[in-house]
Amino acid sequence: MDAAFWQQRWKEGRTGFHRDRVMPLLEQHWPSLGLAAGSRVFVPLCGKSLDMAWLAARGHRVLGVELSRIAVEQFFGENGLAPQIHESPLGTHFIAGAIEIICGDAFTLDAAMLAGCAAVYDRAALIALPRQMRESYVRELHARLPAGCRELLITLEYPPDEKDGPPFSVDAGEVHRLYDRDWQVECIERRDILAAEPGFAAEGVTALHTAVWQLEKRAS
Repeated sequence: MDAAFWQQRWKEGRTGFHRDRVMPLLEQHWPSLGLAAGSRVFVPLCGKSLDMAWLAARGHRVLGVELSRIAVEQFFGENGLAPQIHESPLGTHFIAGAIEIICGDAFTLDAAMLAGCAAVYDRAALIALPRQMRESYVRELHARLPAGCRELLITLEYPPDEKDGPPFSVDAGEVHRLYDRDWQVECIERRDILAAEPGFAAEGVTALHTAVWQLEKRAS
């Protein structure tokens, strides 16, 4: 799976992963990170998530990154925002108020761009990536985040032989394997959501859970 896969999904409107409301688990658990007002929050593979507007409304500065220009333009248009646009080596930057979205490849973001990020919100990035890319996402991209950075990570768990991702199943063992070296990791909620996700059941998935993780990057 590569950039063209996601570009095509947005072009064809096959965006069932997009939610038309703010993620309830974000509303419930975000306060537990204890971030100061004005903190910058990194939202990788952000799509046109309404969660970014929710974060901005709570006083955060949001830095999203998204491959699809269609998704980025739809986010600003659907939220009644008129962004200023400029180019950089990292991609095309769309900025309106407290929200900046870079239309480009998240893996190219450098430490200078991420240095001011106090937190990460990942509802859809880790579970969107196949196993090898998950390794790079944590070992390379997360390595550029500053010490003390906190993260709210939301994952899905299902029998992987019952469905081809994305979204992919990422169980507790894999979360710990990926993050334990450099991050403090705590699972703060795990719940059965199969009844609420009929699309998974229709594909033959027999068990489905979501897990919420709170992380904090250790000093090196």
